[in-house]
Order: sequence, then C-alpha cells, then structure tokens
Amino acid sequence: MNLAQTQLQAARDAGAADYDPVDLGFAQDKFQQAQGAMAARKYELAADLAAESRADAELARVKANLGAARAKIQSKMNANAELREQGAQAAAAAAAEFAKPLPLPATAGSAPPPAGAGALPPAAPLEDMPAPSDSELAPPSSSGQGFQSVPAQNPPSRDQDSNAGQGFQPAGGQP
Repeated sequence: MNLAQTQLQAARDAGAADYDPVDLGFAQDKFQQAQGAMAARKYELAADLAAESRADAELARVKANLGAARAKIQSKMNANAELREQGAQAAAAAAAEFAKPLPLPATAGSAPPPAGAGALPPAAPLEDMPAPSDSELAPPSSSGQGFQSVPAQNPPSRDQDSNAGQGFQPAGGQP
C-alpha cells in the first residue's frame, strides 16, 4: 500500500493531473478500492488493487513526463522559429543597407545650409580653358610621319669586332 501511495504522489508531482488525468484517476480509484479491501480484511484483493494502482500511477507519471518534455520541445521550436525570423529580418535589413549608395563625403568647408536659406542657385557652366604655355607640344617631325624613328645603325666598335668571330666558347675550350 505504501508503494502505491508513493507512486501516486510521484505522478501528482510530475504533473499527471495536467498531462494524463485519466490514468491518474484510475490509479486513485484503484488505491481507494485497495484501502476498502484492507478495511474489509480482504488482504489478497487489497494487494492486487494496490499493484494495479501502482501500475496506473507509474503510467500516469511517465505520460506526464512525456507531456512536459513535449511542451518544452514545442516551446524551444517556437523560440527557434522566432529567432530564425529575426535572423532573416536582420539579414534582409543588412542586404538593403548594403545595397544603398554611399553618401558623398562632405568637404571641409561645407556646412549644412541654414534652415531658411532655401535651395542653392544653379551653377554656371564651366568653359574650356587654354593649356598653359609651357605645356604646348613641339611640332611633329616629318621623317617618321608621326611615329618615332628608329636610331641609326652604328658600325660595331673594335671590341665588338674581336668577339664577333669567336662566338660562344665554353669554359673547357671545346665547342
């Protein structure tokens, strides 16, 4: 009887009233019947009913633990889905921020216009200016017709003549 009562309390502590009230009810009913059989001095029947009560209470406790685990899993899955959504939103915001053109850097002397100043007047068109006098090009030479001419061939010097007939000689002296 004590084991049946302990199993009933363990099932209640596990939350069987929320997750498996049917099996917990069966266990409580069997326990009450076992107590009635004990009072009637039907000890064999009381022992059988107490064993059934223990089994039903253990089943209710296990189902309650399973229900609690499933609830935790569902809670974690919901939290993960929420985090994925936040990550997707952050990635989309980062991609949108990355796609924006960068603002031009402000010059050192520029300041924001005063509040009542309005728009700036249109800028005057820029005209081409002549090049400075020291950058003028020399007139092209007529010999190359616009291309650079190749330097004239100079006859080889005496030093080049003495080595010209020998060719390459290996260190051992054999050709």
